[in-house]
Amino acid sequence: MFVFLVVIHIIVSVLLVVAILMQSSKGGGLAGTFGGGGSTAFLSGRQAADTLTKATVVLAILFALLSIGLNVKGLRDTGADQGIIEKELEQQGGAPTLPAQE
Repeated sequence: MFVFLVVIHIIVSVLLVVAILMQSSKGGGLAGTFGGGGSTAFLSGRQAADTLTKATVVLAILFALLSIGLNVKGLRDTGADQGIIEKELEQQGGAPTLPAQE
């Protein structure tokens, strides 16, 4: 299950990068590929922008949920009830001390 989630996370990451890069900036971006100047375009310019915006939002939400899910799943699989930082602090003998301010 963990490997499956990692593979899905990688796919969502790549798709998110592509969706972000395809959005038009002030210069036009790659969104013109779908709705550029020709009449044979797949989507109109406005439809392409709306579709890419929605896709970016959905992919960003999926990315965040998968990141949280992988973290929770990883902690459960290792049987840990705390994270790496907490374990490291316990091994060092407690919480780090802050330098005294004058």
